Amino acid sequence: MLYQQVASELRKAIYSGELGPGAQLPTEAQLMEDHGVSRNTVRLALGELVNEGLVTRTPRRGTVVRDRRPLLIYPQRELEPQPTEELREAFAFAVAQEGREPSQLIEVLTVTPVEEIASRLELSEGELAVVRRRLRFVDGQPYNTNDSYFPRDLVANSEIARPGDIARGANRVLEELGHEQVRVVDDIWARMPNQEEAERLQLELGTPVVVYVRVGYDRADMPVRVAVSVLPADKHLIRYELDRR
Repeated sequence: MLYQQVASELRKAIYSGELGPGAQLPTEAQLMEDHGVSRNTVRLALGELVNEGLVTRTPRRGTVVRDRRPLLIYPQRELEPQPTEELREAFAFAVAQEGREPSQLIEVLTVTPVEEIASRLELSEGELAVVRRRLRFVDGQPYNTNDSYFPRDLVANSEIARPGDIARGANRVLEELGHEQVRVVDDIWARMPNQEEAERLQLELGTPVVVYVRVGYDRADMPVRVAVSVLPADKHLIRYELDRR
């Protein structure tokens, strides 16, 4: 397809750095002339790049390359000990390690969790959970959401159940309560965002999200936390390292 050829050439220019973040792509007329194609072909090519999250189209500036600096996530490092003098919540620590500025909006609620969450926490019917709903920012931009659920009976009298940030992180609070997480199970899948997610995360049209669910277990193999993260696919890179040496 001609539009795929045009998209491929533009894509190469973006990935090579020839067209960096904020760079303006040639006009539709210029692309038509350069590639000897119709306006419809050019629009299909640009639409493909928009759907991939590589560019954005605005009425005033035309088509520009998006800032695609993804946040590198190492899920296996979440439970690793941090230097005592740098003890921070896992997300904030990871962002700071990249020299970037983390922030978040937090809402704390007591809820009757949906079946998917209740079953992962092994709650009986009618048992409540405390959820810490967070909209997370990197350098002032909304990057992801994270809803962490805890059995209410386990955390009712702790900082986890109170509004506000926990600078050292909820994982450390669980440890202080005698429920250190020593095993985690991750489920990861991709889908399109719902309307609420698209609005909260200010997603470009066509941007998919990765849903990342982690269940943490204590030494008695009791589930003590279910964390549900929604990660825009164009802003995150999840990296696992396995080493048998």
